[in-house]
Amino acid sequence: MNAAPRLHVLSRTDLQNLELTPAEAITLVEDGYLAYAAGRSRNPAKLMVPLPDPERDAVTYSMLGYDGSLEQAAFKTSYRQGSTSAEKYYTTITLYDDTTGMPFALMDCQRVGATRTPATTALIARNCARPGARTALMVGTGVQGLRTLPYLLTALPDLERLQLFGTHPDGLRDSVAAVAERFPDRKVELIDDVEAAAREADIVVAASGRAAHPKIQLGWLPPGGLLVSVASKGVQEGTLAQADYTVATSAAQVEVTGQRMAGPDGVFRIDAELPEILAGRAPGRRTDEDRVFAFSSGMIITDIPVAHTLAARAIAAGRGQEVALWS
Repeated sequence: MNAAPRLHVLSRTDLQNLELTPAEAITLVEDGYLAYAAGRSRNPAKLMVPLPDPERDAVTYSMLGYDGSLEQAAFKTSYRQGSTSAEKYYTTITLYDDTTGMPFALMDCQRVGATRTPATTALIARNCARPGARTALMVGTGVQGLRTLPYLLTALPDLERLQLFGTHPDGLRDSVAAVAERFPDRKVELIDDVEAAAREADIVVAASGRAAHPKIQLGWLPPGGLLVSVASKGVQEGTLAQADYTVATSAAQVEVTGQRMAGPDGVFRIDAELPEILAGRAPGRRTDEDRVFAFSSGMIITDIPVAHTLAARAIAAGRGQEVALWS
């Protein structure tokens, strides 16, 4: 008889110090987008369900997808209780090997999201920032934004000025340390006035929650500026209607997670999707003077290659547990 399938269960601790370099992460995520653009992968729109009890302020997400390069299917689930804190945010991903039909791993997905999100931001910046961009402003110091600046430097090594705004001392410290670890010769400037900094920035990345700053307006940016929203509440409503050119990782997912970004008529105008830009079938902007708005919504086709790589390294290091769920 065949052995029962055994599922590798990997906790947050099992994955904690398994580090991908920014270049590795960016390549993995780009390959995921390109496989999707080539028709080898599948990524249905995210399912979002706000829960009915207003006192809990809770929402659940579910994502299903298939990576044609790795031949792996995956299911990702997330639950957040309370929109002002990450203390009750739980997310997992389950990988299945499509060649054998067997489950491969069930793992905490926080580290995966914290890797593929800045990698996506870096790819957007590399392809949508105006030529000669020199200044980048990062707004937010949570898990999703922690690695953004070193990833940006990896994708755009000519960036000269790095600015950072955050309200959490630990997040500020860790964000600065992330740059120092990879780029010890580069300095990060901590700023207090988001609007003033945005008016001088070529690239602004908004990954803040309900942050203690005015919501970022695209009009603050100079002509040619790029504003990247990482599903952020820190960006002014209706920004899609204000931009000269709009980009999304997935147009379908903007309508799920980015409803407040639509114009007053409720229409979502997306000029290009990131996979099409990476495949060379759409431009990242029309002119050097365009103010570009990019809405980054997580796609499971980018979670899968990052999760697979982290899981493989954890298993090779003897971490985690094996569970025979179907024995």
